[in-house]
Amino acid sequence: MTATPQRLKILLLGASGKLGRMLQSVWASDGDQDIEIIPVFRTQRGAETGLIWGPGSDPQDLPKVNAIAAFWGVTGDNRLALEANITLAEHAIVLGERLGAGCVLHCSSQAVYEAGEAPLTEAAICAPASSYGAAKLAMERAVQRARTPIAQHILRIGNVAGADSLFANLRPGDEVTIDRFADGTGPARSYIGPGDLARVVTTLSRHTMSLGPVNVAAPIATYMDEIARAAGASIIWKTAPETALPRVMLETTRLQALCPLSADAGNAARLVEDARATGVWP
Repeated sequence: MTATPQRLKILLLGASGKLGRMLQSVWASDGDQDIEIIPVFRTQRGAETGLIWGPGSDPQDLPKVNAIAAFWGVTGDNRLALEANITLAEHAIVLGERLGAGCVLHCSSQAVYEAGEAPLTEAAICAPASSYGAAKLAMERAVQRARTPIAQHILRIGNVAGADSLFANLRPGDEVTIDRFADGTGPARSYIGPGDLARVVTTLSRHTMSLGPVNVAAPIATYMDEIARAAGASIIWKTAPETALPRVMLETTRLQALCPLSADAGNAARLVEDARATGVWP
């Protein structure tokens, strides 16, 4: 069952983060009058474009909304700090109930899966190799245990163009180091551009029955060296370590049924231009 309100109101948690800023840029440039994005900041920084609210604060000054997009969270490898991701997800659920939301979208990651070269479906084994992946999986399980009347959507997002480790080291005209495998190719990974990610968020925000985990990425994986060339960077090849995987790809049949992305959504040049258009990268 889906709800189609005349005007979709989405409360964006984590508005000051890189993904939050990218999404705001996309929505601002789209100018869609049927969608209202309400950015929420936890501090005064950036609050001139949104509202200030944080866990433990009274949400009485926040408006009623159709959906909560919980793009806040802790990254890195500090296990103790990463535990906050569970608490933040729980706060997002309670906030959604208080504001009358039909659903909450939780920002998870492909890092929850066991590493492997076979396309990863939502039913694939979850055995995270990193502390970050373990924290995201713990967050997912807390969401699934929550007793709440509103829908919970878990977005297992692939690499976001402009926000992942490759783009962090990528500057037009500079050099970037990339692994090369025995067959002469570089790593292929599941990517999604900020524009497509924004469309996924707005589309799934209209669903008022829990979707559970959904892989969020372009239908086809993208070679990292192609992204580097599209960005105008020179490549320094490095022999890939034995533990490196040539391909990590999310299988996106569920997403394609909910929010179809075009066949060229993973095109390297398109990803680079999409990232650049946000003004957050480079």
